[in-house]
Amino acid sequence: MMRYAVRIFFTEFCWGCCRSRGFRNAMRWFTLLLAAAIAHAAAADTKDTPGTRLKELVSLEGVRDNQLIGYGLVVGLNRTGDSIQTLFSAQSLTNLLQQMGVSINPTLIAVKDTAAVMVTATLPPYGQPGMHIDVDAGAIGDAANLQGGLLLMTSLKGVDGQVYAVAQGSVVTGGFVAGGRGNTQTVNHPTVGRIPGGATVERKAPSIALAGQLKLQLHQPDFTTALRVSAVINQKFGTPDKPLARPENSALVGVIIPPEYANRAVEFVADMEALTVEADRPARVIINERTGTIVMGKQVRVSPVAIMHGKLTVEIQTVEAVSQPNAFSQGTTTVVPEVTAGAKEEKSRSLVLQKGATVEELVHALGAIGSTPRDVIAILQSLRAAGALEADVEVI
Repeated sequence: MMRYAVRIFFTEFCWGCCRSRGFRNAMRWFTLLLAAAIAHAAAADTKDTPGTRLKELVSLEGVRDNQLIGYGLVVGLNRTGDSIQTLFSAQSLTNLLQQMGVSINPTLIAVKDTAAVMVTATLPPYGQPGMHIDVDAGAIGDAANLQGGLLLMTSLKGVDGQVYAVAQGSVVTGGFVAGGRGNTQTVNHPTVGRIPGGATVERKAPSIALAGQLKLQLHQPDFTTALRVSAVINQKFGTPDKPLARPENSALVGVIIPPEYANRAVEFVADMEALTVEADRPARVIINERTGTIVMGKQVRVSPVAIMHGKLTVEIQTVEAVSQPNAFSQGTTTVVPEVTAGAKEEKSRSLVLQKGATVEELVHALGAIGSTPRDVIAILQSLRAAGALEADVEVI
């Protein structure tokens, strides 16, 4: 961007010199265009400043999802429902039929096309009556497959015991069972299904009112990030003598709605979410020993250290040999294991890291000596134990 601005400057300057009547006009052109070039470059640098929107860093306290749960029945299965050993599905079907005027003894029911399921859903913040949300249904009995089933009307309750939604519809499974007579093939989990838009909200979601003072919750608590968030908000909406935002701790920032936004709280939140902040993160190394995956942040530093790494390979082989007795002898044929053991140790490979070495230099150095991901994991753990790795090591 700076080269582009300078190129514009020289083009306009030469044109001004040719069209001007004297050196004084040329100098005037020079001064004006130089100021324009500097302003253009400053604006470009400001625009390209790295940062993350507050929308991705924080959330409003009290504006949260609400978990819903219910118990229901899935019918219409092709003989893949609960068996007679699952008593609660038969009792539930009996109760449902009694509500419809059909009285029957639950011990006489042997329906294999019905399955008892637990139904879950997530009610979004500020959910209004009439909106539709997705639901999940999972078998809780011994049903083998929910494919093609129909979920009957099921009430979904919140943690307070109130009914917030009602679910009903066809269950879509992400798996299936094919075959028969003992020769079957199962793909994914056919006992769990989903009903897109299968629940209708009947009660408003419990949410806070946007008025007075707001609380911003950081997704990743950090004192430095909380301070930067409050500084950005004060710079945009507040004044030096009357700040609007104040960090209360590493995970919470209190914000007072400005007077000019008193009746436009939603607009204030939208403008605040668009602000960008460069979040600070602690130096951390994440190690997954099961897959050999290593994730390291740019803040990780390595103290001056010398690393020597070698590989010791121990190989043990067992060969089963058959001992056959001679003819007409009283011996028996036996299997005799022949065990051979060997050890091989490679020459150690060494590297030296200077003060202030970055994680990128560490990875390149370990790759240069032929280290595998397993080797890197062992070296990182040894560096942490020696106090040379300036980061938290987390093993998952």
